[in-house]
Amino acid sequence: MVARLSAFLKNAWAKEPVLVVSFIIRSLAVILPPLSPYTKYFIMINEVTPYDYPMPIHNDGNMPDVPSNCVLAYRGKIPSPSRSE
Repeated sequence: MVARLSAFLKNAWAKEPVLVVSFIIRSLAVILPPLSPYTKYFIMINEVTPYDYPMPIHNDGNMPDVPSNCVLAYRGKIPSPSRSE
């Protein structure tokens, strides 16, 4: 099996080296990211990032369970940016 694979790779390299290099690069692009040490941090960041953000609701007056000042309540929850100068 190894002999056939090495013969195939030698033949492919002799005929189409550009294709062989492109397949090697593509294989590395698929294999290496899960082995990266940064993968752990990407997973941690994605777990704590919310999928849904609170959005102000357009109140047309026909929603008794939504407070009339919901936009102001939403804006009050946004932290103000601090300048570090």
